[in-house]
Amino acid sequence: MSPPLHRIRTSPTPPASADVVVIGGGIIGVFTAYYLAKRGVAVALVEKGSIGAEQSSRNWGWCRQQNRDARELPLASKSLDLWERFAVESGEDTGFHRCGLLYLSNDEAELARWASWRDFAKTAGVATHMLSSREAAQRGHATGRAWKGGVFSPTDGTADPGKAAPAVAAALMKLGGSVHQNCAARGIEVEGGRVSGVITEAGVIKTRTAVLAGGAWASSFCRQLGIRFPQASIRQSILSVSPLEHRLPDALFTAGVSATRRNDGRYALAISGRARVDVTPQFMRFAPQFVPMFAKRWRSLLPGGLEGIRGGHETLARWRLDAPTPMERVRILDPKPDLRTVRETLRRAVELLPQLREAKVTDAWAGFVDSTPDGVPGIGEVPAVPGFILAAGFSGHGFGIGPGAGHLIADLVTGAEPIVDPVPYRPARFSGSAWGKVADF
Repeated sequence: MSPPLHRIRTSPTPPASADVVVIGGGIIGVFTAYYLAKRGVAVALVEKGSIGAEQSSRNWGWCRQQNRDARELPLASKSLDLWERFAVESGEDTGFHRCGLLYLSNDEAELARWASWRDFAKTAGVATHMLSSREAAQRGHATGRAWKGGVFSPTDGTADPGKAAPAVAAALMKLGGSVHQNCAARGIEVEGGRVSGVITEAGVIKTRTAVLAGGAWASSFCRQLGIRFPQASIRQSILSVSPLEHRLPDALFTAGVSATRRNDGRYALAISGRARVDVTPQFMRFAPQFVPMFAKRWRSLLPGGLEGIRGGHETLARWRLDAPTPMERVRILDPKPDLRTVRETLRRAVELLPQLREAKVTDAWAGFVDSTPDGVPGIGEVPAVPGFILAAGFSGHGFGIGPGAGHLIADLVTGAEPIVDPVPYRPARFSGSAWGKVADF
């Protein structure tokens, strides 16, 4: 079942040319196009399905600094300010608010890791508060239990995954950018060694710059160009329940289960890190690079099934540019949720928050989280194809840092001073030498 998603109307016909073409209408793609349009760049965004319909509407909605990787923290901090600024500048509602995020734990080792991160965050100017047992019990009073401690990050918040990407796309169109749904990009045209156009199912858009923000589809798209981009997807399941008479914490994390309040009063429930690994040809190809990450998470990653193969996003096949591609056969990745995980999530949630016994399950869905071997996205131009900029592999963190990532990509495209140092995100780090076309395809 698909999660709730706000639908918008867009143009069915892409332009003949644009300064920049953005491929992919998730949160990264729409914010990239938005910040380009704000600078007067003629930008066209093409999306094979509906804006925000894949992982951008299937996540928790958390916009956090807490526990971020050191490389992502600057982007996370900038993004929080940009979430707020976007609402003021555009008049569009993404559902963002700084409600603060609450973490509770009875695990001494976990609390020690949070305290260590707090000390690091201070050096980056980020405020986060460790909670004593008494303070944790007070903030987590809805659980009705004692806690050894916790964390409260007051400046963090949430946005609404069902509203955010469509809201940014609407703002982009107000600025003169064009958005085209049900318009798959099949490939890239190259002339003189540089991007010269984006081939879509509706025709070619002439351009000298293409940004690939294709989420779980990015690696297979790169393969068509002979570019090796290691990526693996895991299938995570979430459910939502009806609004309650008694309000619970807006955003609560525990090792057992987490809960997030949506703007309409419903709560999204999930188990952090719990996912299915659906074996696909692409997964097998890149498995050696992902072994260290998956080995650390072996307790929460479970064997999957055929959902990944059915999706077609991790194929090793080459597709023709004058015929329908896998992206046109599967417009929206809508995998089946893992019912075992859904039942376990609800059981744990009711045990943690007894008030949830009053609620009814309204939806359950799954999404493919595209990951890189080190859990940090790849953002940057591909040296082998000048004018082709990759922005993918956000590893389940993309929603919260979407504004900052979009701003950074727009900076790279226009030659502006980068909002943060782009070096940690360069895709070239996945190769031992200069990154470019490889010969083993």
